[in-house]
Amino acid sequence: MLSMKLHELSSPQGAKSKKKRVGRGISAGGGKTAGRGVKGQNSRSGGGVPPYFEGGQLPLIRRLPFIRGFTNLFRVEYTVVNVERLGRFPPGTEVTPETLVEAGIIKSTARPVKILGQGQLDRPLVVKAHSFSTAAREKIIAAGGSAVEL
Repeated sequence: MLSMKLHELSSPQGAKSKKKRVGRGISAGGGKTAGRGVKGQNSRSGGGVPPYFEGGQLPLIRRLPFIRGFTNLFRVEYTVVNVERLGRFPPGTEVTPETLVEAGIIKSTARPVKILGQGQLDRPLVVKAHSFSTAAREKIIAAGGSAVEL
């Protein structure tokens, strides 16, 4: 069986052609103006406009506002639920993100759930969520329940 090695690879015949050297005299075929036309900005060495130039119109980069700060790539977006919303569950219930979806308190379990401390809780519940605020944890425990982090 024949095997080919990387150092033996080459382009097929006629696939590569030499770069045309322009500006080397009349008989060379690409002499005198060397394909740049006659006079004008682009015929000169160093001529032409920068890539962002828009013909004197205020460039896009200057029309945009200064955007300050930075974007934290590791930020976690939580679905937040306040303690007062948990009052609709009967005492002793285990509240999980799935039961919150069933009750219509949150739309989906795509994002992690965080329980916040707004409002009061008057019944003991076993609340399972991805995160709790300090106030929410205290209120759940004070009502006789427990706060379990997932």
